[in-house]
Amino acid sequence: MTMMFTDTDRGRSFAKDPAVVKLKGVYYMYYTTAPDRSDQSDTGWGMGRGIGIARSGNLRDWEKIGEIKPEQACEKNGICAPGAIVLDGKVHLFYQTYGNGAKDAICHAVSDDGVRFTKDSSNPVFSPTGDWNNGRAIDADVIVWKGQLFMYFATRDPAGKIQMQGVAVAELDSGFGRGSWRQVCDRSILKPELPWEQECIEAAAVCEREGKLFMFYGGAYNNCPQQIGCAVSEDGISWTRLFDEPFLPNGSPGSWNSSESGHPFVFTDEDDRTYLFYQGNADMGRSWYLSMTEIGWRDGLPFHMEARI
Repeated sequence: MTMMFTDTDRGRSFAKDPAVVKLKGVYYMYYTTAPDRSDQSDTGWGMGRGIGIARSGNLRDWEKIGEIKPEQACEKNGICAPGAIVLDGKVHLFYQTYGNGAKDAICHAVSDDGVRFTKDSSNPVFSPTGDWNNGRAIDADVIVWKGQLFMYFATRDPAGKIQMQGVAVAELDSGFGRGSWRQVCDRSILKPELPWEQECIEAAAVCEREGKLFMFYGGAYNNCPQQIGCAVSEDGISWTRLFDEPFLPNGSPGSWNSSESGHPFVFTDEDDRTYLFYQGNADMGRSWYLSMTEIGWRDGLPFHMEARI
């Protein structure tokens, strides 16, 4: 492990749901912050949360430089779980509303400098349809694939019990607002089936390698423990698991991530090296930390290793 980051601005160690981009030679990391001090519980959930912004020159040492706070009417209960991508020199952030149950949805914001964001006036921009889900969309991750922007999201079954993956696409010149997205699945593209995945697959983190897409995902709900799996696709819609066991498991008893290794984000640098950012803790969610490991590639398959930075 070469990196450990958390945010203590609200009186506790709390940073979740990482997303990393590189803009003009600088790395930016976006993450979920803790609720306001007046609205904290033992498990860290509650209203008033926002998105933190940290900056780094080497992917290892991070400094918090700002926050994106709830502002719009749809954000009144909080925002969190950002996904990020740089397109045409701008950072596009896809994040979720929080605290609305089945009505939580994906929002969009854009920035020229990675710090000051303009939120889409049509937010929220996407919620899923169909009788296979409950209308919820969280944990967005986006990638340019076959000339379109693919957005992966987590939703739940109609009973609100099983968390699973879906996908929508938008044209690259669409602006990504409401009405730009077309859902391209009529069922879950990946749902929990393996014993360690329990009742949840969430937080898709997708990268392209040799003409295929690889999805790293969080299996099982937080601290159950959540661990990270991996699947592959040739079309971005149909997915096959690569391994029956977690690609990145939670830590052993006494380790910093003994309660979980979860909510991944995959970042490919300009030198084509691949890094997997993820969250963890050792106290069942009373604190949260972010870390990273480098992903190597051998015979077309990923493996994790200590980053060489």
